[in-house]
Amino acid sequence: MGRKKQKQPRDFPFPYHAEIELEITTLTNRGIGLGRVPLPRETSSLSTSPEPESSGAWVVMVPFCLPGERVRARVFRNQKNFSEADLVEVLTASPERIAPPCEFFGRCGGCQYQHFTYDGQLAWKRQQVVELLQHMADIEHPVNPVIGSPEQFGYRSKITPHFQLPRDGQSAEDLPIGFLRQGTRFDIVDVPRCLIATDAINERLHTIRPEVRAKVAAGGYKKGATLLLRDASGTVTTDYDTVVTETVGDLQLHFLARDFFQNNPFILPAFTGYVREQAAASGARHLVDAYCGSGLFALTAASAFEQVQGIEISESSVRFATENAAANDITNATFQAGDASAIFAGLTFPADDTVIIIDPPRKGCDEVFLNQLFDYGPKAVIYVSCDPATQMRDLVHFKTAGYTLTDVQPFDLFPQTRHLECVVTLRR
Repeated sequence: MGRKKQKQPRDFPFPYHAEIELEITTLTNRGIGLGRVPLPRETSSLSTSPEPESSGAWVVMVPFCLPGERVRARVFRNQKNFSEADLVEVLTASPERIAPPCEFFGRCGGCQYQHFTYDGQLAWKRQQVVELLQHMADIEHPVNPVIGSPEQFGYRSKITPHFQLPRDGQSAEDLPIGFLRQGTRFDIVDVPRCLIATDAINERLHTIRPEVRAKVAAGGYKKGATLLLRDASGTVTTDYDTVVTETVGDLQLHFLARDFFQNNPFILPAFTGYVREQAAASGARHLVDAYCGSGLFALTAASAFEQVQGIEISESSVRFATENAAANDITNATFQAGDASAIFAGLTFPADDTVIIIDPPRKGCDEVFLNQLFDYGPKAVIYVSCDPATQMRDLVHFKTAGYTLTDVQPFDLFPQTRHLECVVTLRR
């Protein structure tokens, strides 16, 4: 059998590593600068890629740029409709550009905005929600200013550094332990200190690195691994199955270190308080938390309702939510494990007197869940999302089902990064 023919790289409109100048006009929702350059009608006689039928403006993506900047960039890949390039030099800097405090910024793929003033980050994240709302949901609606994090560095209560086993004669003593290099899927940047992680995590990161390298040298790992460092009120665990405690306002919530829980404790009181206020403003007497986990939203909102029901597919999470209710003397909240195909089965709350909180995974709500939600038909829905793009996609279905958007409130749980939480309120 012959060797599979290698796909020829596209050389239109730029040869590999061609340097170009362009103005950055916007940022994508992945935090990458976007600009356009004139597209020539002629192509090189050596071109292996067909030229588009019409000329015009060609999109070029360049990371670590800001809107309004003129930059020099080096093209490394031509896609069908745009090119990707590395930043070579900022020719005209934005007034919002600052010196990034982390020495790994630009190499480590964890942060996208350390070169951006914090006020600039918040303004731009709000603008991205406005644009997504218009373009993906076809909705014109005011978007509230982003509520910023009380801490812009040292806020993250969980990190997961990675490492691969040594190869090509590499010593275990020099083994990189850190995060994926910007723009790569496997290359790891050694990060001995992460500026967005809490001080307690960085202290443990300092001690665990030689422990891991010694274990690697002794043959203790069969392959690379992902480490867990979870900070709960200043105590850091690296054991996935340890029960940890997080304080949110007056509540103490217990969960496994490996379980999902919001990773910025400093903003959680404001974040959960807003969700509670929006849910209560619906006038409903009953609350359902449809992705309740260990009870974060259900328990922080319970005081505003007569009855609260949490629903979660994970039985272990339901157990923790039930224990958390009892530990905090919350008697009007119960929790049940729901089957994905019948998530609201057994729910006795009248729909016209019920508000539902949903906080789905990054991929958003699937069709099965949305159909069940619309069949139940609650009075209002508070939709919490860590990916406004999938959230706005789902709003199209809410519009069709007869729900009206009444409030849009972004929260910056992830300063220095492109990530954003957004809470939208929908009324039937």
